[in-house]
Amino acid sequence: MIDEHCTRRTFLRALGAGAAGLAAAGRSAPSAETSVPDKPNIVFILADDMGYGDLSCQNPESKIPTPNLDRLAKQGMRFTDAHSPTADGRPSRYGLLTGRYAWRTKMQVGAQRCWHPPVIEAGRLTVGEFLKRHGYDTACVGKWNLGADWPTRDAKPPVCVGRTKTADGRTNIEFEKPIANGPTGRGFGYFFGVDATHLPPYCFIENERTVGIPDRPKTGMPGCPGPMVEGWRLDGILPRLAEKAIAYIDAKHKPFFLYVALTAPRDPIVPLPEFKGKSRAGAYGDFVCQVDDVIGRLMDALDRNGLTSNTLIIATSDNGSPGRDGTNMAGGLNSVRAFGHHPSGPWRGIKTDIFEGGHRVPSIARWPGRIPAGTTSDETICHVDFLATAAAIIGERLPDGAGEDSFDILPALRGEKRDRPIRPATVHDTGNGVFAIRQGRWKLIPHLGSGGKGQLYDLRHDPCETDNLWLKHPDIVASLTALLDKYKQDGRSR
Repeated sequence: MIDEHCTRRTFLRALGAGAAGLAAAGRSAPSAETSVPDKPNIVFILADDMGYGDLSCQNPESKIPTPNLDRLAKQGMRFTDAHSPTADGRPSRYGLLTGRYAWRTKMQVGAQRCWHPPVIEAGRLTVGEFLKRHGYDTACVGKWNLGADWPTRDAKPPVCVGRTKTADGRTNIEFEKPIANGPTGRGFGYFFGVDATHLPPYCFIENERTVGIPDRPKTGMPGCPGPMVEGWRLDGILPRLAEKAIAYIDAKHKPFFLYVALTAPRDPIVPLPEFKGKSRAGAYGDFVCQVDDVIGRLMDALDRNGLTSNTLIIATSDNGSPGRDGTNMAGGLNSVRAFGHHPSGPWRGIKTDIFEGGHRVPSIARWPGRIPAGTTSDETICHVDFLATAAAIIGERLPDGAGEDSFDILPALRGEKRDRPIRPATVHDTGNGVFAIRQGRWKLIPHLGSGGKGQLYDLRHDPCETDNLWLKHPDIVASLTALLDKYKQDGRSR
């Protein structure tokens, strides 16, 4: 069913008013300095399930105040055509860190289970590893969700079937031993965080060790069965991650790459008491307010330590929002719309959808003197571009066989005018085997539906994806189908 909120008028109002709001707030003039400094600090903040329409700076109808993200946009550049590589989180995280579409891997379609082995292959270059090779201190704080090799007492694979384990939550994991091939085995010198909030173990992990021994079954909270540490609180996760990320900035590592993978506003939706009622979108909106507060505190930490002027900070989301209202820490899909709030903004679809709302995400970048302040860009970009862009920023070449789908978007960040788009085309997928390919105004969804036809949309004239032009433009269908097949067969798109 087509979203009744998604109309061309709503679309234009959302994009236009967002830009106008920034202009009215005032723009600071870009610095005359345009050269890339030696090894700037990089902070990449990835929210979990935060929608394009959650941010008040780009959705005038948002019921959620986001003053810190709005401030970041006033000081930097807001991308209106930014995408996660997949409409689901785990494969998007893979693409972000490797510069490669996750559908090229053996990653099990649609599967997300506890004690998952490493998703990033041994020897696969990550952003963390690349920057470490070139003198960076690297850290990951937050949700990893990309697997590890967990030690077991019986040398057998971890006890886990699908998304569940034994009924009483017992496991054969030997928590007294170090975890291998997690974040510190994939390019990060330091890690503090969790695998996922809804999967065991229910405890923090620091580097290769659990913080405490999870020795009791999880009770009284959603998620898969599994062991937890005494006193584990879901509403304590995000504040602890914020503390650790701020402490890392305060330590003034030079230069550093800090990847902050927040656990919110994804369910379990558990805003702290001081954020309840801050929005007009229920518990979900309040949790977005808490995310905004964390981002503001990270910005303040950079200011306090005199690091802002030489730090690139990017804030975005791993995919679109499912629109849960927070009832019982979750709620039904799209239930937050009862408050009149549309997390996807003007776009059709939600998380896991191939439509724009599944993978078009908020994306803001700030780098004083290099990124023109108070600006917007309609350049099509994707999270997989981060690796090639990081290489360009520090003036280094990627080795052969790395970042097969990653394009350097530094020209877009600098606001340079170009005759052609940076990305010739972009592939989207749902994580469940449904693909789309985007080239300029055209978006093809080759998955055959009723009547034996796929879907073709002209996003320039039909941004809400309501008018299927599959039968009207067979030449475009054939061209984009062939290009998608080529990308698949070649093993790369760059």
